[in-house]
Amino acid sequence: MKALGAGPLPVFERNAVAFRNQWWVLLSGVAEPILYLLGMGLGLGGLVGDVKLEAHLVSYPVFVAAGLMASSAMNGAIFESTFNFFFKMKETHTIDAMLYTPLRMRDVLLGEVGWSVARGGVYSAMFLVIALAFGTIESWWAALSLPSAILIAIVFSSMGTFFTTYVRTWADFDLMQLAILPMFMCSTTFFPLSVYPGWAHPIVQATPLYNGVALIRDLHTGLVGWHDVGHVLYLVLMGVLFAWLTIRRMSNLFFA
Repeated sequence: MKALGAGPLPVFERNAVAFRNQWWVLLSGVAEPILYLLGMGLGLGGLVGDVKLEAHLVSYPVFVAAGLMASSAMNGAIFESTFNFFFKMKETHTIDAMLYTPLRMRDVLLGEVGWSVARGGVYSAMFLVIALAFGTIESWWAALSLPSAILIAIVFSSMGTFFTTYVRTWADFDLMQLAILPMFMCSTTFFPLSVYPGWAHPIVQATPLYNGVALIRDLHTGLVGWHDVGHVLYLVLMGVLFAWLTIRRMSNLFFA
């Protein structure tokens, strides 16, 4: 019976039931990007004017809104797959308890990743509604921005879970902030790639958030091209790679 597994759905359902009395957390998760949109996009946008993007001019609020939607997906997935996952793994030992059931390690991890992806997806969906209300969407291609945000959430959920398997204490999460905050600020969320020095371009373009931001920005502005296929492939490969690495890492930790 143990070898057959039970699938990731019971893990997802368990998290949903535990979260039902904490729905207000969703509001706090979407409040930050909205404040950035108001302050940076609509406020500073009056001083910045239009931004040149692939030989086209787009308004600064439109430029920023796309970056903030991608960041919303990242933040929701990262928070759930790091702090909350660590709490269940090291504090309450919920992960250990799950493995005493017919659930396999793969089931547990896919369920946890699925839940953190759902949280990132909800953050993105809520922000997309706000972006529409503020008129920062310029193309019907934006209908595909929510699936793209879910793909971004998959990547960061897999990466966050993998990182958390190496965390020893809560203080170790400070190291994560050293990566997340610069990525948030420097992945063309607020400024186009052209303003960065030439040597920094490959570094910025190698980050998963940059590829997510570039993809959603093209969808929001209608500047969709074959290069967006590259962004999608990059995100898919990163998600699969870190999901595989996490399953191997967790199997070694619990069954070695």
